[in-house]
Parts: sequence; structure tokens; C-alpha cells
Amino acid sequence: MSKRRIRRGITWWQIAVIAVVSALIGGGVAFAGFSMVGRSSSDTATDSSGTTGTTKVSNVSVKTSSSMTKAFTKVEGAVVSVINEQRQSQNNSSDIFSDLFGSRGNSKSSGSSDSSSGSGTSSSELETVSEGSGLIYAKQNGTAYVVTNNHVVSGSDALQVILADGTKVSAKIVGADATSDLAVLSISAAKVTTVATFGDSSKITPAEPVIAIGSPLGSEYATSVTEGIVSAKNRTIDVTDDTTGQTTGQATVIQTDAAINPGNSGGPLVNSSGQVIGINSLKYAQNTDGTSVEGMGFAYPSNEVVQIIDQLVKNGKVVRPALGVGVVDLTNISADQQKSTLKLPTNITSGVVIASVESGGPAAKAGLKKYDTIVGIDSKKVTSIAEVHTAIYAHSIGDTVTVKYYRDGKLQETKVTLTKEASSTTSSNSSSSN
Repeated sequence: MSKRRIRRGITWWQIAVIAVVSALIGGGVAFAGFSMVGRSSSDTATDSSGTTGTTKVSNVSVKTSSSMTKAFTKVEGAVVSVINEQRQSQNNSSDIFSDLFGSRGNSKSSGSSDSSSGSGTSSSELETVSEGSGLIYAKQNGTAYVVTNNHVVSGSDALQVILADGTKVSAKIVGADATSDLAVLSISAAKVTTVATFGDSSKITPAEPVIAIGSPLGSEYATSVTEGIVSAKNRTIDVTDDTTGQTTGQATVIQTDAAINPGNSGGPLVNSSGQVIGINSLKYAQNTDGTSVEGMGFAYPSNEVVQIIDQLVKNGKVVRPALGVGVVDLTNISADQQKSTLKLPTNITSGVVIASVESGGPAAKAGLKKYDTIVGIDSKKVTSIAEVHTAIYAHSIGDTVTVKYYRDGKLQETKVTLTKEASSTTSSNSSSSN
């Protein structure tokens, strides 16, 4: 899958560019606003004949009762902005204005410490480097818990959370997981009035209406809402390291055409009942050939989110069970290879093919081999990598599962005792470790 993703929160230089454009547009908005000042509900006007008459303006009360409006109202108070602050070292002797005006202050700084370095003075200050979104999902014993994306808080020296009413509070990382790109923060619950509710992401359907809520382009646009539909409920996509550009695995996500922009990361995807069915995380921007892509945003399904954040609160990290195999979707294998190499019956059109087996791993001990085609785990039929993940991650390390598979055209089964998932990196766009 050769596509590039936008994952990071909005940075300050992007805001600066937007500010210039906003200033130009704002002039028109301000002028329009001022032109209305002082008008009452009955103003004079001149028609084309030059006759002065009276134009009456009636106050209109608009009542909305759409399900999405109600859904937004249920959740908006639980959506927050998350500010990532990092320590930036500066050498004030390089500032061409320092001799005239003294050392520079930083309006975005929340703390500083000075130390001598060479002939100049270096300062270490906390500066906002990015902003994202988050969701308050629990409150107990004076503490509220916020789920967001790991990449929103990664590298932070301090974190701030801005509540829906504009209150800014300090936040601490309870736990973070790079694999799922999820993190849990804790904040004081003193001013938290709304807690969101998770829905069952397995029950969603394509074309179902949804809204995405968050802070696109930063907290200036906090609690922005966009509407769209579910484009696909189980989409397997590559997870790419933002620094190296290498594919580090795959994730099962909800695809939506609701606009998701930089800064929306960590915010909720909400159904018409006001339930959170996903946590927005990424979007496709363009192909490697430069073709622009619109309306392709992705959110982590709520059922997986709940499993992960519960572990993060309990243990501070996520430990996953694994079969000890590398797999590819059967749909990525040509019909000729399915017949000649895999020797599958013609009625088997879905499943996952074992591309590699970890030496000494649980699958190897259970007798599974390369080119075996897995079609079931326990009582569940599996047709894709996403369904293998779901089936395996529902278990704990040490559990035994029954794997049903085809080898040389014959359906067989074996019992596999799950072990801890190995930390590995794969460069294949079509395979995944399980």
C-alpha cells in the first residue's frame, strides 16, 4: 500500500501561515459585522426609484432535532485539546536583538532553566511543539482519564489539556502504546462535567452516518465537528514509523469520509446515538505519484480501544499474545498460486496464509508450516488479517486456541498456546506478524 499519511498534530509554523490567511479573510468578516452595528429590527432602505421605505426584519428561532446534532451535544463536553510541550534549548548570543533589548522572553513558555554554555547563555524552555485532540472517557476519585493518540504525546516534557470550556489543566501520561498509537492521560476531574460513552464498533455498518470531533489545526478550532459516513468497518492498513518511514506492522481501522485533519488525532468518531465508535488517528493525503486523496480518514475501533486503554490504566503498557507467524491475506495471492502452491479447494476464497513461522515459537511447536492457510480460530471463521488480530487479542498470554487450516487441500486443526508478541519490524506492505 504505497500511500503517505498525515499523523502529527498541528505545528506552530503551520498556524502562522493560517493566521496570515485568516487576517485577510477576517477583515471582510469584521467589516460585515460592523456594518450591522446599530441596526434595529426596522431599518430604512432606498429602492431603485429613490423612494425611501422601511424594511422589516423578523427574529427567526431555528430548532434542530437531527440525530447528529443530538449526538454532538452528548459528546462535545468530553472532547479536549492536548498540547505537547517540549524543552527547546536556545543560545541567546545568536539573537541579533539580544544586545539591544536583553534576553528574549517566550510567551508560549511554561517554565525555564538557565545554564552557562560557552560564551553565551543557553536557555531551556518548554514550548508548544504540537497539538492534538483527546476524549474524556472516565472519572473516578477526583481523577479524569483522557484517551488520545500516542503520537500526540510522544516526546513531550509536559502536557496540557484544554477542556471544552477553555480551562487548561496539566496532564500526566498513565500509559502509552506505540503499536496501537493510543495513550491514556490523567487530569484533575474538578472541572470535568461530561464523560463520553463507548459504543460497540462491531455493530457499525458501511454508509452509517458519523461525526468527527476535535481540534483541527490546533486548539483555536477546538470542538470542530465534521460529518460523513462509515466507508468501511474493518480496513487493514500499514502502520508507518513517522521518523524512518518504515512499515512497522498493520492495524485494523474504521474508514470514514468525515474530514479528519492535522490536530484531529485522538478525537472521537461518533455515531448517531452519541456513542464513540472510534478514535481518529490518521488520513491518507496522497499517493507516492502525487495524486491527491480526499475523504479517506481512519479511526481505531472502539472495541479495540477499550481493551488497550484498560491495560494501559492497569499496567501502564500493553502486552499482546501471538501465534508466532507472519501472514498475508489470501486475497493477495493469485488464483494460480492458490491452486498450485497452496492447493486450496476452489470453494475456499478467504483466509490468511502463513508466510513465515517463528523458529521455536508457539505455531512451530504446534506443527504449523509456511503456506498453511488459516480459516478459523476456535469457533470463529477468519477471513482476513484483521479478524486474526481480533480473535487472538481477545485472549491472554498462555491461553490455548484451536487453529483450523488447510494444508495440501485438506482441512486440519491444531492447538496453539499463545506467547508474548515479539517486537519486530517488517518492510512488507501485505504481511503482518501475529
